[in-house]
Amino acid sequence: MLAEKTDYLTAGIHIGMKSCSKYMKKFVYKTREDGLSVFNLEEVDNRISVAAKFLSRFKKIMVVSHKSVGDQAAKKFSDVIGAKAAIGRFSPGTLTNPSYRDFYEPDVVLITDPLIDSQAVIEAKKRRVPIAALCDTPHEGTDIDMIIPVNNNGKKALALTFYILTREMLKIKGSIKKDSEFKLTLKDFGDDTPKKEKQEVREEDLEKYISVEIETVESSKPKAKKPKKEAAPKKPKKEEDAPKIEEKPVAKES
Repeated sequence: MLAEKTDYLTAGIHIGMKSCSKYMKKFVYKTREDGLSVFNLEEVDNRISVAAKFLSRFKKIMVVSHKSVGDQAAKKFSDVIGAKAAIGRFSPGTLTNPSYRDFYEPDVVLITDPLIDSQAVIEAKKRRVPIAALCDTPHEGTDIDMIIPVNNNGKKALALTFYILTREMLKIKGSIKKDSEFKLTLKDFGDDTPKKEKQEVREEDLEKYISVEIETVESSKPKAKKPKKEAAPKKPKKEEDAPKIEEKPVAKES
């Protein structure tokens, strides 16, 4: 594997969402009791490896990330690989309007989330630019040429994904020969988890430890408030239930 199994698990790279498309089911290992889909780690590892080889074939790479949790990872990837980074809102015309000041003609685009970065996908498709994308379980896989099935909602998961992609691409290009020559750390890609915390996590506890941020995505959705039940109208008191008023005799005038 490209990383230790525990590194994959602690990053939550394999944790999907509660919804899963038919297309993404082939990458899923199981569905947890809480409804979250779980990616097959072997599939994740293999696709990251294939994606690194795929991206290395191109000279002009553009990486797109509108998600704040992926900004640092995508930016570091672009800095090291020499790619063009489109961080934040993807302005319409970036790939299709030559008169636009930030117009760019990449050979391939790497998308952090096809659902969020849909404008980049639309424009790349129009320009017939190959698209690689990090896809979570709800994605349909439409218009994507190279799918990397990973959790693209977690900061740690994105940091690890871009970390491995960067390292593997440098090895393919010949910039480094082995993993030990790669001096960057996960922290450089946005994973600010304390080192001690990682060491204390045992493999049997990983299911409880991982992916709190992913479950937060699901739980943060506003829940519909249940309508309050209308109070039943009070029944009018029956005539016999009304308090009886004693009639006092009227004194006769003498």
